[in-house]
Amino acid sequence: MSDGGHAHPGADAVAADRAAFRAYLRDHNLPATAQRLAIADVVLGTDRHLSAEEIARELRSQGATAGTATVYRTVEVLVRSGLVVERDFGEGFKRYEASRGVPHHEHLLCTVCGDVTEFRDERLERMTTLLAEAHDFSRQRHRLVIYGLCGRCRRGHSHTAGPGSRGA
Repeated sequence: MSDGGHAHPGADAVAADRAAFRAYLRDHNLPATAQRLAIADVVLGTDRHLSAEEIARELRSQGATAGTATVYRTVEVLVRSGLVVERDFGEGFKRYEASRGVPHHEHLLCTVCGDVTEFRDERLERMTTLLAEAHDFSRQRHRLVIYGLCGRCRRGHSHTAGPGSRGA
């Protein structure tokens, strides 16, 4: 389930997520400011795993600006709304990805370039349940991040996608 660089979800999915975010803001008496909506558009409009810094950088590249505190506050609201999932890969900062019905998946994290590749493997799902049962444990959920070198870094090639993309 690698997703190849700068993948973008369909326009309909992004529009639906944006409408859901506006409804969440309205239902919770929070203002739908231009900055909040621009930040939401950045996070909801990509399949990448973005840090707050990358969100701010993307906003600047689009001609918009928002302070780091505003970015953090807005992604917290997006996470509370259920539209965005917060990921902590142990890098010293968090990354954010749109949740839009994405099934449970695992991550491969390149320790050189920071690229994140998603994958699913039903054998792993079955194995975690079997392991839990073997230890008289009732599994509720799990998280797996495999750290190492992506193929491009192993071969010594530079990336154009940058950290946070969902694949090389």
